[in-house]
Amino acid sequence: MSFAELFLLGIPAVLLTGISKGGFGGALGGIAVPLLALMMPPTQAAAIMLPILCMADITGLRRFYGKWDPHNLKIMLPGALVGVLIGTLSFGLLSERLIGLMIGGIAIAFFLLNVLNAADSQAPTEPRVLKGSLLSGIAGFTSFVAHAGGPPVLMYLLPQRMDKVRYVATVNCFFLLINAIKLVPYALLGQFTRTSLTASLALAPVVVVGVWLGIWLQSRVNHTWFYRVAWAGLLVTGIQLLVQNW
Repeated sequence: MSFAELFLLGIPAVLLTGISKGGFGGALGGIAVPLLALMMPPTQAAAIMLPILCMADITGLRRFYGKWDPHNLKIMLPGALVGVLIGTLSFGLLSERLIGLMIGGIAIAFFLLNVLNAADSQAPTEPRVLKGSLLSGIAGFTSFVAHAGGPPVLMYLLPQRMDKVRYVATVNCFFLLINAIKLVPYALLGQFTRTSLTASLALAPVVVVGVWLGIWLQSRVNHTWFYRVAWAGLLVTGIQLLVQNW
């Protein structure tokens, strides 16, 4: 894999990730690894993306500092830590082909669950410990394996229909903490190499631009169409990964 090939998919994937994290609560946060996994091992794609995601979280911190929902975070963080631990313990047991299939399956499953969730027109829900812990645990695991923790978090928080800024701030704070914690097991597992860190450093400015662009777009773009395009892109990459690794 050359740097030219990396930038071909890396720049749009990282830019969309930044826009999503900066203004849309991570709606497209899981697309970067599936895109990069089309041309490199999924584990390498995940290693490249983790420092970039940390950079995105830090960039958005000033905009959303103190605006998150502490009650939801108290429910979500313990479950997510368990999910990260499960991901760490099972990491060496999974082949790259299996991880590719898993990421593809996760992408498609989350697309289908999002379609079903979008059809739900019930009244706003209240924070629930069992639901929040379960979905956050799934988010912790999928975040560790493929940085695809956004969709289960969306499925927990979106039905609450909280204020837009409060929602994005809560998602931002959640992943700021989880991604920072993931740095430790990734390093212990030997995931970071000179090549991966060089690629992360080269792509980092793109995600910073994406985050600020997302913040700027937040009040100017129709969220409905952004989510439709985002989830459609996740579906396409999921199908491609299944076909590629079958």
